[in-house]
Order: sequence, then structure tokens, then C-alpha cells
Amino acid sequence: MPHTVVLTECFEDQAQKKEVLKGICTVFEADIVFGFATYGSFNQQGCLDGDSVGIMGIGGDGIATAAALRRDLGIAGLTMEEHRDELSSRLRSGGADLAAKLSRGPNDRLMVVMSDAHSPKNQFLLEGVQKVMGKDFPITGGSANKNAGQTFVYFQGRMYTDSAIALLLSGDFEVSLSGRQAKENAKVISSAAQSADEALKNMKAKPFSVLAFNCAGRKGKLDNIEDELKAIQSVTGTDIPLFGAYCAGEMGPADITEKDPTALSSGVGWHVMFTVLGR
Repeated sequence: MPHTVVLTECFEDQAQKKEVLKGICTVFEADIVFGFATYGSFNQQGCLDGDSVGIMGIGGDGIATAAALRRDLGIAGLTMEEHRDELSSRLRSGGADLAAKLSRGPNDRLMVVMSDAHSPKNQFLLEGVQKVMGKDFPITGGSANKNAGQTFVYFQGRMYTDSAIALLLSGDFEVSLSGRQAKENAKVISSAAQSADEALKNMKAKPFSVLAFNCAGRKGKLDNIEDELKAIQSVTGTDIPLFGAYCAGEMGPADITEKDPTALSSGVGWHVMFTVLGR
């Protein structure tokens, strides 16, 4: 049995989301269930759009998970156009609070952040996290579905809005991160393959899992959403476990010029962010 379960779901109303959560928590203990509302999920079996759920289990002796929740970020209803300074202050503070809740150890390898803070707000949140974790610590993750009534994150089997969660993975494994941006069909497909290829080539150990936080906007530019997955699989093959979600903002290595060159990860949109885990 896994010691941590990550849930990604795409349902329109809260009642359906509650039923999904209830069902998953009848199989797994509620206190190991985490996740967020998305625009769909994908794995080696295929892509799922609306009315779907994806689950990833984390288990085994060589990997441990610590989790943190930061409630009441205080950004609901605030816009970048009218409240930029307030958003910056609250999200940086919230990100630092979130990361500070986690005990650090010498075997910490990767942080996964799932938040109700869509692009470009996710950059402020990440900057707060990096104040605690350092700019060079590997961080990936995604922003929850930003549609009204769908902005939930899930922590220990409970639903929260205006909140952020972090999973800190530690153990005897290595990570490799890569990200690419695209805004039209052919480039979405080719950039996914390029990013996956870069992450795999930079992994010196044997890969045992791939995480992908992808952009819902990229998905919307595809003529056929399976085409991007096929491009990814042309690089990764179909044997390595793959877990991906379509988000409203992504964290990882940014494929843009206007970024902090000293930071490994940025909070952006229109990206696919791959993390390869190896041992």
C-alpha cells in the first residue's frame, strides 16, 4: 500500500468533488490523500479531459513524504491588475509559511506544490517557498483549476480553497527537472518531447517515475490531446510510470528569458514541467 496518495480530479461542481474524495477515502486512509482540482489528467494509459480523476501512489522504503498546508492565503477575488502589491506580499508570506512547516533533512530531494494560485500569481508563492528552501532546491507543481467553484486543493482527505499544499519527498533517489513553453498545436507536441528528453538525458541514475505538470492552455491548443502524450511516450517509452495533470499554472524550470537566472524553478503558465525520478 502507498504511504501517500496524490489525487487530480476534473469535475464541475463541489458535490461531485466531494463524492470523488469520499470514494478515494474509503480505499485509502484520509490522512494520506492529497491533491488538487485540475483540467484533466494523463498517464501511460491515455489522457482524460473533463469528468475524470487520476491517482498516484507513493510508497516503498526508499522514498518518504512530508506534507504541509497553508490555509487562508487571502488572495480570493484579488487581481494582478488591481492588487499586484497585495498579492505579492500575501503569496510570498504564504509560500514561506508553507515551506517553514516542513522539517528539513539531508535526504530531501523534491518539493511538489499544489495551490489555489494560478499563473502568474504562482510566481509570488514560489518566491516565498524559495526563501525557505533556497533557489536551487528542486520544486515542481501545479495550480488548481481557476474556474469559479473548482479551485480546491486536498489535504489529508479534506477540501480547501484559498490554500496551498506542499509535499516534500526525501530518500535515496535523484531528480531531474525540465520545462518547455508553447502556445500552438505543433509546438505543444514538439516541446513536450523536447522537455521529456532533456529531463531523461540529465538523469544519471535509472529512471523509475516521471511527473508532468502541464498547462490546460496548451491542451486547449491541441487538435487531438493524445498527440502530446504520444510525443512524450516516443521519448520515455511506455514502461516508466507517468503521472500528469493539466493545470492553471506550473512550477519548474521556465522556458522564458524574463526569469531569475539564479532560481532552478519559476512559477509560470503555458509550460509542461517534467520531473524524472531515478535510482
